[in-house]
Amino acid sequence: MSQYGGLLSIVLMLGVFYLIVFLPENKRKKKYGSMLSSIKVNDEIITRGGIMGKITNIQDDFVIIQSGPDRARFKLSKTGILNVLTAKDETVKEPIKETAKEIDGTTK
Repeated sequence: MSQYGGLLSIVLMLGVFYLIVFLPENKRKKKYGSMLSSIKVNDEIITRGGIMGKITNIQDDFVIIQSGPDRARFKLSKTGILNVLTAKDETVKEPIKETAKEIDGTTK
C-alpha cells in the first residue's frame, strides 16, 4: 500500500510540473509563431538585440530591416524579431456614416 502512495505522489508532482511549465511555454511558442507568420512589410519591430526598425522586405527565413536616421538596412533572421510594435494596416476603413447606417438598419 505504501508503494502506491509514493508512486502516486511522484505522478502527481510530474502532473503539476507539466501544468506549471510546459503548458504556458507551448502557448507562448504558438503565439510567437503566429506573430512571425503575420508580419508584413512596413511593420515596425524590435529585435532581440534592442534595435527598432521597419520591415522593408520579407524573404523565406529572413527579413530586411531599415533603421535609424541614415536608413541603414540589414538582414535579420525572423527568429531575431522580439515583438511587432505597430502593424501598419494598408486597408481603407469604411466611413463612420456607413457604419452607423448598418447599425440603425436605415438606408437613405
